[in-house]
Amino acid sequence: MQFAYSQHTEDMRQKLLAFMDAHIIPRIGQYNREIHEGTFPVSFMEDLKALAREEELWNLFLPSLADDEPGQGMSNLEYAPLAEIMGRVHWAPEVFNCNAPDTGNMELLHMFASPEQREAWLMPLLNGEIRSAFAMTEPDVASSDATNITTSIRIDGNEYVVNGRKWFITNACHPNCKVFIVMGKTDPDADRHQQQSMIIVPKDTPGVEIVRNPTVLNHTAPEGHAEIVFKNVRVPTTNLLGEEGSGFALAQARLGPGRIHHCMRSIGAAELALELMVERVQERKTFGKFLAEQGVIREWIAKSRIEIEQTRLLVLKAAWMIDEVGAQAARKEISMIKVIAPQLHTRVTDRAIQAFGAMGLTPDTPLADIYSWGRALRFADGPDEVHLQAIGRLELRDHTPGTSLAYLTPPDR
Repeated sequence: MQFAYSQHTEDMRQKLLAFMDAHIIPRIGQYNREIHEGTFPVSFMEDLKALAREEELWNLFLPSLADDEPGQGMSNLEYAPLAEIMGRVHWAPEVFNCNAPDTGNMELLHMFASPEQREAWLMPLLNGEIRSAFAMTEPDVASSDATNITTSIRIDGNEYVVNGRKWFITNACHPNCKVFIVMGKTDPDADRHQQQSMIIVPKDTPGVEIVRNPTVLNHTAPEGHAEIVFKNVRVPTTNLLGEEGSGFALAQARLGPGRIHHCMRSIGAAELALELMVERVQERKTFGKFLAEQGVIREWIAKSRIEIEQTRLLVLKAAWMIDEVGAQAARKEISMIKVIAPQLHTRVTDRAIQAFGAMGLTPDTPLADIYSWGRALRFADGPDEVHLQAIGRLELRDHTPGTSLAYLTPPDR
């Protein structure tokens, strides 16, 4: 792989940075005020989205596009540095229609939807007219193993009937969220990986109840990480996404790129935390010396730079592999970055908070919010432990027994 960005990528980077400087960073204070006052979506969001689309900074995440799908059609490798820039401001991806969970849902619909489903749901999502949610995680089972899902999707004539409880469903409370992609079981007696299916459920369907929007580390996300009950929810059989029994495979197809997008944004968040720390330690004195003169602080800065660069290179490798050989072949690399990027995210931010002192815990800096989301990402799209198990299993599988024995030196007898 090439380490240098292509000219197209560099041009898009500069264009995106200019947009961030001109239109997003100056509105951070207003965004925070409006959210605190209960205004959501914030008053300027639709204007910024229209401007981003006009400047062709739109749907940058989607690798391949049909002629009727608006966007840039960049590869995962090309998109990585752009996602990193967006990750510096947590609400920025929505401006460019590159926000989770919509990106993963658009990729699913792009790959597997029927023509009617594409027209009804994919095109409005690509145009930024609506938002969506992905309903997989459940409160009563370990949902990191998707085969544990218990939500029932039962056929009844020309309808499916959905019953179950989901939670931590991101985006479900957004006023513009109009549709859920729900994962459940259509055949509990089938093979373990053919029991699940995915179905499209409009949010306003009778029987869909948003129970609550729980806080995450005492932070309330206005778009929601909701708990939802589906009680005898009826939708047409034409709302099935893909085929019956394909839900597990669809989930894996969706989660690969989705995971890497989170990791790309985490690098941007860590970069911002490091920049803030570097600024702070050059202006703050303790015991008669600037913090930047303290050896331990310089060590924090050095370690943070090393860790960011290491993680970025691994993320770029994973993106390159997805482009070249597909997400399935890159699953070990995807799991590796899914472990290391959120840990980087929190580790660098923790150092920055410490350098700021108590101020780092307040809303006067973005560090508390950056830290909270980084910690949450260690669960999103699978906890660290699941990915570590997968990495270890793949490493053991790929090892050829006996290949290293020649390096052993037996003791003299």
